Amino acid sequence: MSTHVSEIAPPASPVVRRRRSIEGGWKQITINRAFLLPAVVVFVFLFIIPLGQGFYWSLTDFTGYSTDANFIGFANYAEILRDPSMLSSLSFTVLFAVGTTILVTCLAIPLAVQLNKAFFGRDFVRSLWFFPAVPSMAILGLVWSYILSPLPSGVFNTLLHDWFGIDSVSWLSDNSLARASVILVGVWAQVGWHAVLYIAYLQAIPSEYYEVAKIDGASARQQFFSITLPLLTPAMVISSFLLLTSGLKVFELPYTLTNGGPGFATYTITQSLITSGVGQGRYGLASALAVMFTIVVAIVGFSQLKITSSIGRRFS
Repeated sequence: MSTHVSEIAPPASPVVRRRRSIEGGWKQITINRAFLLPAVVVFVFLFIIPLGQGFYWSLTDFTGYSTDANFIGFANYAEILRDPSMLSSLSFTVLFAVGTTILVTCLAIPLAVQLNKAFFGRDFVRSLWFFPAVPSMAILGLVWSYILSPLPSGVFNTLLHDWFGIDSVSWLSDNSLARASVILVGVWAQVGWHAVLYIAYLQAIPSEYYEVAKIDGASARQQFFSITLPLLTPAMVISSFLLLTSGLKVFELPYTLTNGGPGFATYTITQSLITSGVGQGRYGLASALAVMFTIVVAIVGFSQLKITSSIGRRFS
């Protein structure tokens, strides 16, 4: 009877196993980096290169019509800091972005909680709140410019005079009232959309959390601050980011509602870039304003991330 003895290879030494592990790890890292390469290429060509080119043009008197541009240093930045219209556009843009973000967040969360409850006609009420987000901001600005007209024929002024005997209010011709009007119209146009966003996150919260809280005797206010608000932190991060980015690039609403007035009270960065920079063939000045605006956006975005991350750590 013959026996067959299979030859078994000796186990690899620890050095060989370590080498194979390192080689496999480097291969995986290489594959991961290969997948990131398209994103890096897009980031470089669509952000880094245009940003560097814009900074270079901001140091010249480039007009956009000729490639001959003289280096003038930081003269464009100095002119921006001396120009009241551009400083006003920068301050109002930041005010609009921050103001609408805070107000929409404070209003959309309680509104979402109420619209998430079961009541007759709930879907119809939700659609009413969502409707202002459907038309463009330009159309809303034109409609509200008639409603908030400072003339006696304006809708609000007519109602105030007929119902309460109050004289005409200069809604859009007073600096403070014009800024407040633009911000409030922006809030009205966006609060319903963001309430729908919060409703989607509210429906993902397990109902068992609220049942246990009721058994423990927690009030509705305690349930809101202990369960609802902490679990809505991811939605708050997304909502505030969308509000800030849309607020910082706002153009249509102030332009159609007040045309940047009265004076430069509701002037925005985008309007200033178009009218004072590109519209007058001063691409160097427009580039300098864009660079300054990029710095402001970076500061606001970084602050937003820090605030939302601190809120998330507090409720976690």
